[in-house]
Amino acid sequence: MKSLPQPCYRFPAEWESQSGVQLTWPHANSDWQDYLEEAEDCLSRIAGAISRYERVLIVSANPLETVRRIHPYVQPDRVLLLKCDSNDIWARDHAPLTLVGRGKPLLLDFRFNGWGLKFPAHKDNLISRTCHDSGCLRGVFRSRQHVVLEGGSVETDGAGTLLTTTKCLLSPNRNDDCSRDELTRLLLEELHCKRVLWLEHGHLEGDDTDGHIDTLARFCPNNTIAYAKCTDASDSHYDELQAMEEELKSFRTPDGAPYRLVPLPLPEPVYFEGERLPATYANFLILNSAVLVPTYGQPLSDGRALRLLQQAFAPRRVIGIDCRVLIRQHGSLHCATMQYPEGVLSEKNIANIHLKI
Repeated sequence: MKSLPQPCYRFPAEWESQSGVQLTWPHANSDWQDYLEEAEDCLSRIAGAISRYERVLIVSANPLETVRRIHPYVQPDRVLLLKCDSNDIWARDHAPLTLVGRGKPLLLDFRFNGWGLKFPAHKDNLISRTCHDSGCLRGVFRSRQHVVLEGGSVETDGAGTLLTTTKCLLSPNRNDDCSRDELTRLLLEELHCKRVLWLEHGHLEGDDTDGHIDTLARFCPNNTIAYAKCTDASDSHYDELQAMEEELKSFRTPDGAPYRLVPLPLPEPVYFEGERLPATYANFLILNSAVLVPTYGQPLSDGRALRLLQQAFAPRRVIGIDCRVLIRQHGSLHCATMQYPEGVLSEKNIANIHLKI
């Protein structure tokens, strides 16, 4: 008897049809304790913006308290709640990566090790399986815990091309026994892609991730890449971002054409407790009919970034959300979210908590 052919999977672009977005909620037993209310307010606004367009899954150690916080902001019938403890809020890096194809979606649960053993991640590493086992996430769950890979470290155009950085994936304490060639083969095999574009340059001060691509350069529709650009030669980022720009100019689409490049301004330096923070407009989140963009209380650069992204994503609505509190912990809007393709996020409120309180 012949075996049936295996489904042909594909790593979809973020702008493809989504079933919803995950947020992992902050709590007092974490690094957010000193400004927890501010962080919850920011995430409530993000959840509210998402719920205008699609469903939101909120993973929380205390769902009932979270309900009270988000209630004024969200559309209740589009919110799912799941009780699950966490180390931190960065869903982009502890949530599964999803492949789509002719069969059920494939949920790949890679290992998150706190960006190279910098921070605890033992609770975060249980979240994906808990989400799937509870019924929040539908699809074939596949543990890939032998591979360290964070969602913020890879970008895809949905057509077989990956964009990533050597500084992150080849950094110590991730996959130490893998060379660049070996990691290329691993990425292509695990994510069912055809090629990898490696950026050798790119740096933001205060970045704990060793150069996540979603802080530096992002795929947009129509063979476009939006990227962080520094125009101030006296800025510490200037040389690295200029070199990154030259690399992006050298990249070619599979058809041999150059990419259309959209240079996003680098915000004026943002500091907290004397430390410069990795503020970037490249950390935007694409939704079904909108794009959420982090802003930093800088009208000129905030406005320019929003206008540029509006052009790149028309006719989607581009919405700015003040993320100055998130950047205190060295992440921003995209870092705190994970989108799920159509057919993945359940329509049922697993926590069975009514939002109309």
